[in-house]
Amino acid sequence: MNSPVTEAWSWLGQELDRWSEADRIIDFWWRDDDATDNTVQLEKLLKLSKDHNAPLALAVIPSRLKPALVNSLQGRSLVSVLQHGFAHQNHAAAGQRKLELGGTQTRAKTLAELRQGHQILSRDFAASFNPVLVPPWNRINVEILSSLSDIGFSGISTMKVRRDACPAPGLLQVNTHLDPVNWRHGGGFIGVYPAIAILIQHLQAKRNGYRDSEEPTGILTHHLAHNDAVWRFVKDLLQFLGQHPAVRWQSCVTIWP
Repeated sequence: MNSPVTEAWSWLGQELDRWSEADRIIDFWWRDDDATDNTVQLEKLLKLSKDHNAPLALAVIPSRLKPALVNSLQGRSLVSVLQHGFAHQNHAAAGQRKLELGGTQTRAKTLAELRQGHQILSRDFAASFNPVLVPPWNRINVEILSSLSDIGFSGISTMKVRRDACPAPGLLQVNTHLDPVNWRHGGGFIGVYPAIAILIQHLQAKRNGYRDSEEPTGILTHHLAHNDAVWRFVKDLLQFLGQHPAVRWQSCVTIWP
């Protein structure tokens, strides 16, 4: 008898097969958050990207950026840099969920910091920097969102299905949809079965017209927070997806040209 884990991978394969049978392609993209420095975990992440020829969007925290990270990404054609807020600091008001881009900090101060972060990443990463904002904790105040294109951003990325492809003038939103880290219980892995179930449910909804079929399906990782089980799953998922003809990996350059 097959184990639940084996069955889960089989079910994912069957869902991908249905896309092939309908002569349809699934666009995937991969985002990793909280990068600041060159670490053992980062090197492991970059190796996975290279080994599986999977483009990687690395969300970097500008105010915490270390020169070693800049050096480690030189010549990495598969890696694009996105902007992960400014300092990843919580400015939420009492009773709010964690929030950097809004909360108790003024709009003017927040926009000034984002502009400064944009300048830092543009300077240090040059063409590898894609002006896409990844809000810490995937949250942003609507007044900040509406001003992003004014300070040089062309895109935004949060978590779960987008409500609108263009939430503000000049801004394209493309989100992530699967995060395998079990944040609600202090970290670790949510498990193969739950992770694949989330992915299958998302793909089924897209295939049947209940989700935005134009939005690439996003895989979200946090290299500094992975245990062995998460690393194993990410490796297995990249390998599994990369072998199926219905899957096409997209880079930031193709998503936000």
